[in-house]
Amino acid sequence: MSTNEYDLVVLGGGTGGYVAAIRASQLGMKVAVVEKDKLGGTCLHRGCIPSKALLRSAEVYHTVTQGPEFGVEVSNISINFLKMMERKQKIVDQLHQGVQYLMKKGNITVFQGDGRVLGSSIFSPQAGAVSVMRMDGDSEILVPKNLLIATGSRPRKLTGLEVDGISVITSDEALQLESLPKSILVVGGGVIGIEWASLLNDLGVDVQIVEFADRILPLEDAEISKEMTQLLKKRKIQIHTGAKVLPETFSKESETVTIQVDKNGGLITLQAEKILVAVGRSANVENIGLENTEVRVEKNVIQVNEHFQTEESHIYAIGDVIGGLQLAHVASHEGILAVEHMAGLAPHPIDYTMVPKVTYSRPEIASVGWTEEEAKHKGFSIKTGLFPFKAIGKALIFGEHDGFVKLVVDEKTDNLLGVHMIGPHVSDLIAEGALAKVLDATPWEIAQTIHPHPSLAEIIGEAALAVERIAIHS
Repeated sequence: MSTNEYDLVVLGGGTGGYVAAIRASQLGMKVAVVEKDKLGGTCLHRGCIPSKALLRSAEVYHTVTQGPEFGVEVSNISINFLKMMERKQKIVDQLHQGVQYLMKKGNITVFQGDGRVLGSSIFSPQAGAVSVMRMDGDSEILVPKNLLIATGSRPRKLTGLEVDGISVITSDEALQLESLPKSILVVGGGVIGIEWASLLNDLGVDVQIVEFADRILPLEDAEISKEMTQLLKKRKIQIHTGAKVLPETFSKESETVTIQVDKNGGLITLQAEKILVAVGRSANVENIGLENTEVRVEKNVIQVNEHFQTEESHIYAIGDVIGGLQLAHVASHEGILAVEHMAGLAPHPIDYTMVPKVTYSRPEIASVGWTEEEAKHKGFSIKTGLFPFKAIGKALIFGEHDGFVKLVVDEKTDNLLGVHMIGPHVSDLIAEGALAKVLDATPWEIAQTIHPHPSLAEIIGEAALAVERIAIHS
């Protein structure tokens, strides 16, 4: 067993962890990353990247089927699902190689193996040293001045509904499918559930959604949720809201699974070839040695202050493991700020209302700031501006003109409180809304921004004018 000293050890090499390591290296720290699987973590290997690669394939397939509307005659269209999966893996592998290169470029030492936090011992007078059991059976002790916990999360399971990887799957297993099922029941109408429902529906799978809340995408603005519900139903996706799956009623016969759902007090029976459980994610706080420290865990997430310090000031934590917004770009930003705080740079704490959120379905959904309901609940008198994509020339040119952009504004100060979008390429358009939010822009200031014509971005200027009911093209 060897002992190595570092300025920073990062436990977890996912998006948050490796980005933090790079920033620490830039600041002159000697850094090590401990990762039991592959650098890039869930986002790169089992989340953001592979799922969006498949969504892009589904989008291309859908676009090709619409060829005649564009004057492009097509025939003999078919889905090569294995080819889609190969393309997905090729993208993942390329990005994985890129992360490995960045580690070498930053002189960051990577230990592949299981890491466990140690209490004070002969190796260190304070808790936070990390024992690494490497894949080859050797072990190391890493003694850092600071420790950053970035162990991420895993798909949450439903008690009583066993995930077998065949009939009952999570997003992890869905990314390893070898063939498309004929039908699927998606349990959970949040971001992950809606993305998979949209993807599989575009590929010809019969899709049903069960959501416990009274509407899908319950964290989005109510008008966005309503619009998406209508568009999914138009695509023949069955949606059951206010519905609770009863795991004890699950049964399997041949290639069909059956389960009952309590929908507003009444029982309904649903059948499909597979069930996809998409009910959120659980933080990875177990079996990493937190019991050897003063780090406080409540409701299965690590408690931190605004600088991401735990009860032990030299131990920090970021990303899914601290709860909050479980998004890769949030984890990355948290990691950078945590490292800068270690370095004494006094970074500005994150205002989470400034964080853009995206659902990569068809159409896409994106938002930043407060919903109309949230703003009213916080006591604001608000006004809104809403403008539809069907009035935007570029959307008609694209052939994708469902949806709208909605601005939520403080009636007293004219400050922008929230931006909510549903429509084509809003994952890109939301960046303007996020910048406007950071700059505390008013609708007048947004409207003064000259947007190119024709472009999808014109809708943001029109929505800003719509706040004062002076939109030009409505």
